[in-house]
Amino acid sequence: MQQRFQPGDHKEFRRIVRPEDCAAFDSGNVHPVYATFALARDAEWCCRLFVLDMKDDTEEGIGVQLTIHHMAPALIGSEVLFTATVSHIQQHEISCTYTATVNGRLIANGTQVQKILKKEKLERLFAGLGKDQQHP
Repeated sequence: MQQRFQPGDHKEFRRIVRPEDCAAFDSGNVHPVYATFALARDAEWCCRLFVLDMKDDTEEGIGVQLTIHHMAPALIGSEVLFTATVSHIQQHEISCTYTATVNGRLIANGTQVQKILKKEKLERLFAGLGKDQQHP
């Protein structure tokens, strides 16, 4: 893992809200606005941009925490600007805060934490989970 960043560094990501980003469940569509779960995906991606620059070829990032305060809607076609800021890096864990805005209007904020681990460690972990799910 390369220590390329420090607290206060930031990255940005933009998302145009698409119909598939709107709230829908098995029962059908709910609202024609940016769903909290789609917002969560994009917030995690924005924070992951740091991980992509930090990990080496033998490592991978994995999310371990995500908080979302979804305060306002964004319509289909809106451009959402995500700004992720490093809050701290400790050993192999990077913590970020993020904001999501539409035309300067805050629609969400929160935190996201990822760990950067060796791929082989993650593979062992996932293989162990598969054993837990097998039935006798």
